[in-house]
Amino acid sequence: MTQGERVKEIRTVLSLTLEKFGEKLGVGKTAISKIEKNERSLTDQMAKSICREYNVNYDWLMDEDGEMFSDLPQTVLDELCLQYELDDLDRFIVELYVGLPKDVRDGIKARAKDLIQKRTASEEEEK
Repeated sequence: MTQGERVKEIRTVLSLTLEKFGEKLGVGKTAISKIEKNERSLTDQMAKSICREYNVNYDWLMDEDGEMFSDLPQTVLDELCLQYELDDLDRFIVELYVGLPKDVRDGIKARAKDLIQKRTASEEEEK
């Protein structure tokens, strides 16, 4: 399998369009398409970007050595959980929140802001 075919395999496994895959890498769908078709070489910089953004094993991408994906945290959420020592309930709450529609999240933020302002005002009155 060529490097271009491996790029396509990654994109297919992740169920991403050419456009979505390239967007995270800062390139257009045409650039990704040309890499996949081996019309354009996979630069080391692009390979490293793919590995970083999609948690791909560099050795697999370059030489088909090892597993496709690294054993590192699979998502940004995994990294946050490790960094901030979040337990399963914390993770569930974050996943639930980010999975809500934007308008619902905006409503939650507005309510939280109101509660904070009321508490701050109440604490000021007590002084």
